[in-house]
Amino acid sequence: MNLLAHPELLELLAASHALGTLRGGARRRFETLAREQAPVRAAALVWQGRLAGMTELQQPVTPDPAVWTRIRNLIDAEQAQQALARQRDAATPITAPLTTTGGWLRSLALWRGAAAAGALVAVLAVGVGLNLREQLINAPAVQYVAVLSDDKAAASMLVTFDPKKKQLVLQRVGTFREGTDKSLQLWALPPGGAPRSLGVLDNAPALRLAASESDVRVPALAISLEPKGGVPSAGGPTGPVLFHGPLIEKTL
Repeated sequence: MNLLAHPELLELLAASHALGTLRGGARRRFETLAREQAPVRAAALVWQGRLAGMTELQQPVTPDPAVWTRIRNLIDAEQAQQALARQRDAATPITAPLTTTGGWLRSLALWRGAAAAGALVAVLAVGVGLNLREQLINAPAVQYVAVLSDDKAAASMLVTFDPKKKQLVLQRVGTFREGTDKSLQLWALPPGGAPRSLGVLDNAPALRLAASESDVRVPALAISLEPKGGVPSAGGPTGPVLFHGPLIEKTL
């Protein structure tokens, strides 16, 4: 299914995946699409960041032992269902792959996960004393998004552009950490032109850089490893380009 043609469903599935309510085959199909399609991967990472921010507002609470028992029971039940499904798949000839839009839309697990995502987001908002409607209204707008990956397609940096605040927001999603004598530098890659520096990154998990829409109206971004403090934009990258990826415009 082309989730890009169904943005509302993509958002619900990404939220459900981040919450853990998207399970079984639906979760595996979503993760397969996320590996193959950068916009789907970006939506998943954006929702992970949103929910991580919500949990920071809540004081740590030690769960009741019954909670862990219930989680263990759910995991055992899901593993048992998966084992039965594998046995049925092995015994039943495959007549047609589940690749059509109809097959996806008829997936009960997918719709249950999406519906649960919406409900659980609302419950979380109430639980931490937030007004969900107000949070959504005040949430940063995202006009452009990129997932920058290494040569093995491992995601390392999520980049979004907020046109309201004229900011690039960068979130580290990989394990790479530069040395104390090095800096990461973000570059815009215009078609047919030389790379243009968008800023030097510090080692914080999240970073904001001032930028205009004209700065980010490019097909791709890249990050190079440079000497401490970065290098002048005019000369382009001098160190290896570690991460790169297409910059995708989203409908606001």
